Amino acid sequence: MRRGKLVTTLLCTAMALGMLTGCGKESDSTTTESTTEVTTEAATEEATVLDAATDEDADDENYDTGDATLDNVRNQDEIGDNELLVVSFGTSYNDSRRLTIGAIEDKLDDKFGDTYSVRRGFTSQIIIDHVKSRDDIAIDNVKEALDRAVDNGVKNLVVQPTHLMNGIEYNELVDEIANYSDAFDSVSIGEPLLTSDDDFDKVITAITDATAEYDDGETAICFMGHGTEADSNEVYAKMQELLTEKGYDNYYVGTVEATPSLDDVLALVKAGDYKRVVLRPLMIVAGDHANNDMAGDEDDSWKSAFEDAGYEVICVVNGLGELPAIQDIFVEHAQAAIDAANK
Repeated sequence: MRRGKLVTTLLCTAMALGMLTGCGKESDSTTTESTTEVTTEAATEEATVLDAATDEDADDENYDTGDATLDNVRNQDEIGDNELLVVSFGTSYNDSRRLTIGAIEDKLDDKFGDTYSVRRGFTSQIIIDHVKSRDDIAIDNVKEALDRAVDNGVKNLVVQPTHLMNGIEYNELVDEIANYSDAFDSVSIGEPLLTSDDDFDKVITAITDATAEYDDGETAICFMGHGTEADSNEVYAKMQELLTEKGYDNYYVGTVEATPSLDDVLALVKAGDYKRVVLRPLMIVAGDHANNDMAGDEDDSWKSAFEDAGYEVICVVNGLGELPAIQDIFVEHAQAAIDAANK
């Protein structure tokens, strides 16, 4: 067993990276196991962030999410000394998975592929099982991905999460990886999307550029995040505050599971003089929440609520991961993790 080092980046230190040294045997309690119950706090924490797990049986699905075979699951072996493991909550929506998580992985591969083999791990076992059952596509959970790296003789492991924030699931991921720090010469963990003030500025630029065509003074542009009861939920309020400070008065941020709520956003829109509403997810993927809670035809969806209030509603069902500017932020965070590991 090699004595290794674990480098993590934390929200409170912005771009500074701290060092942790791990030892001991691999834990039987993994992040994957902690997210197998979709009702647990950890599973709901980053579901944007991701995407809430779709737990319907494959035979009951009456919608098409795209061709799963077009997606690169990145679980190949014989990969060399250096690995860049991209960890996501995951989504069972095949096209969105390929256009968001897959696109982020491809961008990282373009940047670092000459020296690092880019691989994938999902934290949601429900999603992994669902995709396997429905499409016969196998995606590694985090433990499987880490064990695969060990079996492949990887010496230097960099882990880049696609989490939106530094919350419960990100912290559990750090803890799980710490159990493996003795298995590698070095382990370095990159930051989530929204960590530093610079990250917030870049994300605001990305989402306002992506929706600029709708910013006509008569349209409210509303972004729907997942939300959490944890302290990390404050990122949504911060995003709203910064949008307003920067003069994006027609932009609003809400969440499915926490605050600001749909009712909060609806009240703000009603206070303005708008004819139309654009809805777009503030999530890495456009999965179950985006397609149903936001754009669905059910009475309690965001679309229905705004239509009932008399607005013309345009739903843009695209995850943040589709935006090149968002992908570039993850590249920057992975570069910082690599640089920290090489110091």
